[in-house]
Amino acid sequence: MTTSSTRHADPDENPYVEEPPTDFDPVDDLSPEAAAEQAELLRAAVREHDHRYYVEADPLVSDETYDALFARLRDLEDAFDLPTENSPTRRVGGEPLDELETVEHVAPMLSIDNDTDAAAVREFDERVREGLAAAAESGELPGFDPDDLAYVCEPKFDGLSIEVIYEDGEYVRAATRGDGREGDDVTEQVRTIPSVPGRLRGDDHPDRLAVRGEVYMPRDAFEAYNEELIERGEEPFANPRNAAAGTLRQLDPGVVAERPLDVFFFDVLAWETDGDGSNASERPERHRDALDLFESLGLRRNDRVAVVDGIGAAIDYRDEILAAREELNYAVDGVVIKVDALAHREALGTTSRAPRWAFAHKFPPRTATTTVEGVTVQVGRTGRLTPVAELDPVDVGGVTVSRATLHNPAEIEALGVNVGDRVRIYRAGDVIPYVPEVVEKRSEGTYEFPDACPVCGAPVERDGPLAFCTGGLGCPAQLERAVEHWARRDALDVEGLGPERVEQLREAGLVASLPDLYDLTVDDLAALEGWGETSAENLIAELEATRNPPLDDFLAGLGIPDVGATTARALAAHFGTLDSLLDADEAALREVDDVGPEVAESIRTFLDNEENRAAIEGLRERGVDPEPFETDAGDGPADALDGLTFVFTGSLSVPRSDAQSHVEARGANATSSVSGNTDYLVAGESPGRSKRDDAKTEDVPVIDEGEFAALLADRGVAWPPENDA
Repeated sequence: MTTSSTRHADPDENPYVEEPPTDFDPVDDLSPEAAAEQAELLRAAVREHDHRYYVEADPLVSDETYDALFARLRDLEDAFDLPTENSPTRRVGGEPLDELETVEHVAPMLSIDNDTDAAAVREFDERVREGLAAAAESGELPGFDPDDLAYVCEPKFDGLSIEVIYEDGEYVRAATRGDGREGDDVTEQVRTIPSVPGRLRGDDHPDRLAVRGEVYMPRDAFEAYNEELIERGEEPFANPRNAAAGTLRQLDPGVVAERPLDVFFFDVLAWETDGDGSNASERPERHRDALDLFESLGLRRNDRVAVVDGIGAAIDYRDEILAAREELNYAVDGVVIKVDALAHREALGTTSRAPRWAFAHKFPPRTATTTVEGVTVQVGRTGRLTPVAELDPVDVGGVTVSRATLHNPAEIEALGVNVGDRVRIYRAGDVIPYVPEVVEKRSEGTYEFPDACPVCGAPVERDGPLAFCTGGLGCPAQLERAVEHWARRDALDVEGLGPERVEQLREAGLVASLPDLYDLTVDDLAALEGWGETSAENLIAELEATRNPPLDDFLAGLGIPDVGATTARALAAHFGTLDSLLDADEAALREVDDVGPEVAESIRTFLDNEENRAAIEGLRERGVDPEPFETDAGDGPADALDGLTFVFTGSLSVPRSDAQSHVEARGANATSSVSGNTDYLVAGESPGRSKRDDAKTEDVPVIDEGEFAALLADRGVAWPPENDA
């Protein structure tokens, strides 16, 4: 049972911990003092609820109650401009970053020696005992008792290793392992992970604590997320480790917040105190005690850690985890065996790359051989064709595998694989199997990739190693995923139009093209299984609200390859109207900042496709008319900054997206990277290093926000923006 002294919030003093009220008085009725006091109570309560939900898996309140508390806290912070540093509301993400800065670790994050052979583990134990005996003989470790040697055994997580630093109990920084000495600063990204506390629990902590952890994506969440990517027609992640690493390196913390990451903490990197006795003054003498302290501080640790007395028991532990591997909701590739006593670790020391007091007993690779019984070609949203080998089912590390990816036509050609061949199957990251080689050729020749789309029959075109269906939105497979994409939050944001409903609408014959969405009626929908009149009316209302979308949302919703929300906005700002974009050739498209030759060709190819063009015209015929991009928003003439190109870096007094919109509304260009066409690099606080280096290389002036404001004032443009909408 958690005691009140180590909780974020004491239920006897905080009304929002147990059976909290959610019928709040209007925010406008509060004084600034009362709002600040209530916000502080809510922050502590939300931290406690986060810990109980994400770390202890023992929630105190319902999801609805939690959402009400969280929303109230956010409303108070917004209404009274309260500080939000390390507030739980920061988990939803902050401003996108220019780049990942490199930072130096407070202590080296070393590798660990490893082997799959138990004999190598026994040799490690011999080295440890010899090293400790030598230290005892030299007087460095007086009174050493070989019987006191204990090991702590932990699963070896297959994720992304990070350093997390707390000062005075407050979260201040996170960084990836990198080369062990320096890593990427991922402070804002890690802040969004629910199981990473923004403030440590209780007071029994050092003034500065650096801990090592492993960020991972739970296996069930990974599989669900990959299904979502596939449904969108996007490339799935190969394994949970790639998913975690790729997510954590996203420059937009908001993207990270939407993905299901979790963390385990497993080691102390630095433990510093100011010596005044106000907090814990000494680091625990044993690793097992440090892990217990992690738990009391709210740092999530793994529940399968074991303390053993001999190396034989450590090897047995490894075999137990190997046997339980399939039960775990996280990927592991072995176990780590660590000397328990801190004094023993210090006596053993480290080499230049690895500690002498730890060893990883790895699991054997997961492979098997079987026969290819067929090849299925799947069609994604962009028309990309992905071949999948249908296999004679085979056990691979305790999991029956009947399908494996062949990636693309080029991979098939490189392997020389065909139906009937014996192949090796490898389970990458414990999840997605693939074919690394043909072990016995039993067929003639290589599988011939189809010349026509297996779904719609349209011709297939090759683009380097990849193949694409040319059917565009006329292909049913692409259509379903295109409709799902159209409805996404970062496109037209049509609530209630998920994958299952889209498939139902297509199979019912109601939606054979994207424009058909706008022919739907309440009666059409209400007649379908699982629909009622209310849900039908809601969807029709959602669709009606998208008949005059902003041009950039319309372009993002079309699902043009290589055109996300940022590029869609750049296109909208440059061309102003849909007709201007439709008439633009590749040369005109390349004039748009951030649109290179390949993206310009991709856009033009999409727009020239007859089915895609018919879909666009069909939408317009049904009254879906995107609004021209607005360029005049007050606070200065619309052409005041005509011809200038700005790049913004660092933190400004307003969000960078607002700064970009402000200058674009007055005729300027705002790009994300510095080039020879850039006129000014505007540097706020903590600017990105690479942009400054690029500015120096390209001889681009670097100005601070004050100089930027003066430049705008000279042209009759106000700063900061006040009237932009």
